[in-house]
Amino acid sequence: MHPPAAESPPGDATPEPEPQGGGWRKLLLLAAIVLAVALFFGFGLQRQLTLEGLQRAQGSLLAWRQAAPLQSALAYMGVYVVVTALSLPGAAVLTLAGGALFGLGLGTLLVSFASSAGALLAFLLARTLLRDLVQRRFGRQLAPIEAGVARDGVLYLLTLRLAPVFPFFLVNLLMALTPMRAGAFYLTSQIGMLPGTLVYVNAGTQLARLKGLGGILSPPLLLSFALLAAFPWLARAATSRWATWRLYRRWSRPRRFDRNLIVIGAGAAGLVTSYIAATVKARVTLIEAEAMGGDCLNTGCVPSKALIASARLAARMRRADRWGLEPVEPRLSVRQVFERVAAKVEAVAPHDSVERYEGLGVEVIRGHARLVDPWTVAITRADGELRLTSRAIVLATGAAPVLPDLPGTDQVPLLSSETIWTYLRTCPQERPRLVVLGGGPIGCELSQALAQLGLPVTLIQRSGRLLRREDADVAEDVRRALEADGVQVLTRTEVLGFAADGEGAARVLVEHEGQARTLACDAVLCALGRRARLQGYGLEELGIPTGATITTNAYLQTLYPNIYAAGDVAGPFQFTHTAAHQAWYAAVNALFGGVRRFRADYRVIPRTTFTDPEVATVGLTEAEAAAQQIPVEVTRFPLHELDRAIVESAERGFVKVLTAPGKDTILGATIVAEHAGELLAEVVLAMRWKLGLSRLFSTVHAYPTFSEANKYAAGVWKKARAPRRLLGWLERWFRWRRGGG
Repeated sequence: MHPPAAESPPGDATPEPEPQGGGWRKLLLLAAIVLAVALFFGFGLQRQLTLEGLQRAQGSLLAWRQAAPLQSALAYMGVYVVVTALSLPGAAVLTLAGGALFGLGLGTLLVSFASSAGALLAFLLARTLLRDLVQRRFGRQLAPIEAGVARDGVLYLLTLRLAPVFPFFLVNLLMALTPMRAGAFYLTSQIGMLPGTLVYVNAGTQLARLKGLGGILSPPLLLSFALLAAFPWLARAATSRWATWRLYRRWSRPRRFDRNLIVIGAGAAGLVTSYIAATVKARVTLIEAEAMGGDCLNTGCVPSKALIASARLAARMRRADRWGLEPVEPRLSVRQVFERVAAKVEAVAPHDSVERYEGLGVEVIRGHARLVDPWTVAITRADGELRLTSRAIVLATGAAPVLPDLPGTDQVPLLSSETIWTYLRTCPQERPRLVVLGGGPIGCELSQALAQLGLPVTLIQRSGRLLRREDADVAEDVRRALEADGVQVLTRTEVLGFAADGEGAARVLVEHEGQARTLACDAVLCALGRRARLQGYGLEELGIPTGATITTNAYLQTLYPNIYAAGDVAGPFQFTHTAAHQAWYAAVNALFGGVRRFRADYRVIPRTTFTDPEVATVGLTEAEAAAQQIPVEVTRFPLHELDRAIVESAERGFVKVLTAPGKDTILGATIVAEHAGELLAEVVLAMRWKLGLSRLFSTVHAYPTFSEANKYAAGVWKKARAPRRLLGWLERWFRWRRGGG
């Protein structure tokens, strides 16, 4: 969870400044480096560090070496360290000098430690001078690279060091910009540069016969280095194969498989996974124990949006004077509204039906699936158990609502987002009183919709505000909207337990701002989040690690590389669109992973809370940027300045865009408006394909439309960055032109 935005600095705040004097120290260090480099070239030392120069001076250097062995060795190492640390030309010649002056054994020892120390100094200098600057400008873009270096950096560096064709000074610089630890950098460099050092030092022992540096590395020798550089990766692959063999050795692998893919769970992730597999002509079986379509179709997205549509119309009837009509209190039948909701679910159901998917080529089996081994699934059906084997398995078992473990839960009607639909269709009260626990998206959406239908609703939130993932200003707008529709919102409220009052009603015992209270209601709706369905699928028997969700890698593989997880059961999101997004990766990796694998991409994930007005967000919020110390600039465009919003009396809300300082790169956006989910799509597209606000501003939008709000937000950004000095000169020029000049 992210901390509340109210407790964080403003979104456009910059990271904490360096301690006083830090900037001057960097400037002094940079000045010292520039001076040293200037002196090196000014005195013509680069002409001495050539093969010809070394050959000319070989006699005098050998005499010095014999006269002062310790001093010459220390001086040699000191020069080598300086040249390497400052990335000056001549390191290769100095390596040859090590062989010529000190022989193969001692020369290799001196060069090995001097080159590694010099590389470490170059690494530290580059990190001190450049890393903060690079992070401020490109930190977000470099995040995937840094994650890769954190995972494989040592192997990658070792490969570069073992292949002398890569300029070592460039390796030092690039590695300094990553999070690699200095100790790991030094040790890996010491080991990785040793083979190349041996070759050059050995060549230096034959200095008089060398015709040029190019002759040292012959094609066969370069090939040997290339094979040597590949060795760490080959060793890693062999180690991985050995670990896989140990993982699977206690299981008996089938000689033949019944299916190419088995998918467990027919929610959004399972349906899309099986659809993709059937499209590429794989033999796929989809297993579902309950209703096709999962939570989204039956108890989530579809029924809730059908309910919200009815509720919005009722709210507008009460406020018809905003559109120049006579306000009217709608004659509502809650039961009739929920009959409509059920009818809409039935209307959408054929899209997710057994018949449709069987027509697409998917085998659908109704029953409960359980993993027997990494390739075998046991399916419990009404007519007995069926066992099928498959090369790959995808777990898409979804999630279930979280219910509170508090005293008295058995004494009150405790509803969830799954059971409220049946309750409100059959409850005896015409307008039951509801207490909703949880101020997240589900709690806010249902509370407002039920209140707009005329039901008495009290929303309880433990923390100080609603929608904790959103910025504080957004959460406050939503709270005002809920209260305007009749929802009683109680924040900073702890639920202590439940009790029945003896007359068929319920009581919720709470502590609100330090005071004990009792809330009377007919039912309690729990909107406390959802928990991944992990039990009863054989995960424990196979030892597949789980936490809040099934543990997977970047390719959605579980402990067993042929078993994948997607959707709510895999996390980290619980959205239908991310479940479908993950399904593509799970299907393609499961079917074609031996040829090509794809990492699941979560860089641009939108979300929408369907309150009235809606809240739609993608990328960073102001609170997240502040918490992560990411500098941003914030641009706002209020909807009350948009013509289409004005004529439709939909002026509530705004568009807020976060950009990189001094650039039009979109880092995040939040839209509070009617149709915010639709408006956000353009911003999501821009972020996905790296189109900045300038491109968005130059795109023609139809007038008058809500989508113009995005263009106008981009216009606000451009206006704030108008060239003031140039405009001042233009004003003077036009004034002169009016004077007849």
